[in-house]
Amino acid sequence: MKEQGKIFLGLAVFVLAIAITYGLWAKEAAGTTALFLAFGLCAFIGYYLAFTARRVDSGAGDNPEAEVADDAGEMGFFAPHSWQPLSLAVGGALSFLGVIFGWWLMFWSIPIILIGLYGWVFEFYRGENQNQ
Repeated sequence: MKEQGKIFLGLAVFVLAIAITYGLWAKEAAGTTALFLAFGLCAFIGYYLAFTARRVDSGAGDNPEAEVADDAGEMGFFAPHSWQPLSLAVGGALSFLGVIFGWWLMFWSIPIILIGLYGWVFEFYRGENQNQ
């Protein structure tokens, strides 16, 4: 994590230099704002990774002599199948179409999003996937 934090903080410095140069040279507000926002995002991620690296053990990515197999193992639990992302995608697509065609479309998309979000959060608390 320590190396990843350094990479993101270095990227943040680079994007900040590009944002200042672009803002002074192009005098265009949208691109300058986007570059400053990209700087902020890189700085947030870099700070989080650098801050977290001080509190956790160093991983294989921080060891220059590590092998690929040193980082092997279980990465976490992932759902084998789920229909909830499809519901969220349909609801999200309808809500973005609501911005284009009319805000009335939000009345159809918000319930779909809420149903998909509820189903995804509580997917393993009910039915055949319920943990005992």
